[in-house]
Amino acid sequence: MEVNDKEMYILRLIKENPFVTQNELAEKLGLSRSAVAGYISSLTKEGKLLGRAYVLPKKKEVICIGGANIDRKVQAEETIQYGTSNPASTSQSPGGVARNIAENLGRLGIDTSLFTIVGEDHEGEWLLDNTQHYADITPSLLSNLNRTGTYTALLDSDGELAVALADMSIYDSIDKDTIDKKWGYIAASELVILDTNFSGDVLEHIIVRCRQENMALCITPVSAPKVKKLPDNLQGVTWLIANSDEAEVLTGMKIKEEGDFFKAAEKIIAKGVEKVVITRGDKGLIYFTKLGEAGVILTPEAEVIDVTGAGDSLVSGIMYSHIKGLNTENACKIGIACSIITLQSNQTVNPLLNNKKLQEIFGKYFR
Repeated sequence: MEVNDKEMYILRLIKENPFVTQNELAEKLGLSRSAVAGYISSLTKEGKLLGRAYVLPKKKEVICIGGANIDRKVQAEETIQYGTSNPASTSQSPGGVARNIAENLGRLGIDTSLFTIVGEDHEGEWLLDNTQHYADITPSLLSNLNRTGTYTALLDSDGELAVALADMSIYDSIDKDTIDKKWGYIAASELVILDTNFSGDVLEHIIVRCRQENMALCITPVSAPKVKKLPDNLQGVTWLIANSDEAEVLTGMKIKEEGDFFKAAEKIIAKGVEKVVITRGDKGLIYFTKLGEAGVILTPEAEVIDVTGAGDSLVSGIMYSHIKGLNTENACKIGIACSIITLQSNQTVNPLLNNKKLQEIFGKYFR
C-alpha cells in the first residue's frame, strides 16, 4: 500500500513536530485544511498514524501477532487409564503461541510487542500483567463480549502430551479492519511473527500486506487443523516453522522417512516461502531454503521435564538469530538450545531463560 509524496511529506513534518496543526501543515504544503484532513484520515486508516494526536508508532524489532491464553496443565502421576479417575497434579501459566514467543524474545533482550486479544476478565488481566514485563502490550485488545482463551493439556507421567483442549473462540472477533487499524504497530517492526489463531481471511490479509510492504514475516502454525487456514500463496513469507503433522497438512503428503521431510519442505518453498524449518520431535529438525541451503540438526540428549512450550521457544531462538543476522544453520541450533531450556522447566516459558543461559546451553551442546 503505497503512501504518495504528499502523505510522506506530512509524515515527515509530523515526525519533526507531533504538535503541528492541520492549518500549519496546509500552509507548508500549499493545500487547503480540508485536503490535509483527508490525508490525515487516510494515514490513520492505513495505520501510519495512531489517532488524532498524530502519534507515530514506536519502532520495535519484533511484533508477535496471535494467541494469548491461559495454559492449564494436568500431569498424570501414573500411566493414564481412560474412563476412570487418575491421580494428577495441576498447574497454570500464561500461554498462547504469539504471547509465549513474545515473552521468550523479551527475556533474550529483543525489543518486542504483542498484538493479541483477551477478555475483560480476571484471566485476561492476569495474562497482560504477566506479559508486559517482557513485551509492549499496547497493540493488544480487550473484549467485553468474549472470555479469554484457554488451553488445557493432559500430560502423561513422562511429561509427554496425551491430549489438549483449546477454547479459542475469542480470536474469531478479529477481522481485517481490526488489523488495518493496528497496522501502524506492525509497520513499525523489523520482523512480524504470526501464529494461525486468527481467521483465514485475516491471516491472508496480513501476509499480503507484509509482502506489499516488503516486511520480514515468520509464520508458526499453532496446530495441524489450524494450518489449513493459511492461503495457498505464501509469497513473501520469510520463514515458516512447522512440525511434521502441520507440514503434512500444508503439503498434502505423508512424511514417513527423512527424505520426506525435505520433499515437504520443497513443496512449501514452491508456495513462496524463503526458509522452511520442519521439526521432528526428539529427532531435531530439518531446514531447507529457497537458495538451496539444507541440513539436519539433531536434538542432543537432555533432561525432559515438560514438553509444553518447547516449539514456541524453538521459534523464538530462530527468530532471535534472524534479528542478529546469523545464518540458517546456526539459527536452527540456537532454536534447539532455546527449546532445551524450556524442556527443563515445568513452565511454558522457562523463567531462567536469558542470554547467559542460552550461551551456556549452546556451548554445552553445539561446540
